[in-house]
Amino acid sequence: MIERNVTPKHVAIIMDGNGRWAKERNLPRSYGHREGVKRVKDVVKAAADLGIKVVTFFAFSTENWVRPQKEISMLMRYLNSFLLQEVNRLHKNNMRFKVIGGDDPLPLSIQHKIKKAEAKTAGNTGLTVVLALNYGSRQEIVEAAKNFAKDVASGSLKAEDLDVEKFSKYLYTSSLEGVDLLIRTSGEMRISNFLLWQISYAELYFTNKLWPDFKAKDFCEAIDDYKRRERRFGGI
Repeated sequence: MIERNVTPKHVAIIMDGNGRWAKERNLPRSYGHREGVKRVKDVVKAAADLGIKVVTFFAFSTENWVRPQKEISMLMRYLNSFLLQEVNRLHKNNMRFKVIGGDDPLPLSIQHKIKKAEAKTAGNTGLTVVLALNYGSRQEIVEAAKNFAKDVASGSLKAEDLDVEKFSKYLYTSSLEGVDLLIRTSGEMRISNFLLWQISYAELYFTNKLWPDFKAKDFCEAIDDYKRRERRFGGI
């Protein structure tokens, strides 16, 4: 199958550069994160306008817990505010909200708000907004393998039954479209343990812009670049 001039169904974004953006302006890192939240709102609106089905933001990785406690606490406050305010806006616009990643060690109050937000928006049929929170792709794959092994041990499946499609159902993203386009800001060209399984055939887009400078028009440019590419999925 060859695809040309097709709008991606699922766009994943590594939002990188908040800290550097603040440092360049002699501001505390919190200012960069606060500005970064505004860009999430901009991109969500642009994605909905373009007819994209899913947009996934890499919000907080399993490795981010090593950051200073002060910064972690600040990020949790921004997350709490997002869950209290922005989820209502998503709901009013018929958007579904979902979080992928592990629960522990997220604060219990945050876990409860996540489940409440997911339940509230579960029936919506518009854009699905996904936050990868306390997420690590290798950990996700290991957990999926363990859960498959449990099903084999229980007798509900046989080891030889495992294939790509069945294994995908054990991942956090089992209910989502496959990733078509991965965007990373700030000039870094790494995947950083993000959706390793899901981006197997995704197109990659790297930009030097720091995340707080990545506006809706930049997102649209990335989509236009994707639509000019020819995806062959191993064909000729």
